[in-house]
Amino acid sequence: MEKVKIIKERLETAQSRQKSYSDVCRRDLEFKEDDWRIGQVAYRLELPPEMSLVHPMFHVSVLKKIVGDSSLIVPVETIEVNEELTYEEIPISILDRKVRKLRNKEIAFVKVLWQNQQVEEATWEAEEEMKKKYPHLFE
Repeated sequence: MEKVKIIKERLETAQSRQKSYSDVCRRDLEFKEDDWRIGQVAYRLELPPEMSLVHPMFHVSVLKKIVGDSSLIVPVETIEVNEELTYEEIPISILDRKVRKLRNKEIAFVKVLWQNQQVEEATWEAEEEMKKKYPHLFE
């Protein structure tokens, strides 16, 4: 009985600790009456006609608090979305080049600036692959 009592106390301590952690991370979301409420946890968006392929409903669990940066907003008109709701990234220019040395070989990488992306979002790609797909960037 003594061991059972100790186990119960430790379980209660662990549960209390976990609850205190989850209470810190949990936050209440507040919404106004005009938020197009469909139910207690689902909302419908009014989307422009060019986004008709996007499903207009979402669950509140996908909401995240964000501080917007207007410089990161890309106008919808500049992105051509296909039927699978994807779009093709088009490289604009090569910003930098570096060679990574491995044990037996060296691999060249280029920093690529993509259309609809900021300079901070440029990615490092294998130079050989980029030359095959986009030779005009290396002329």
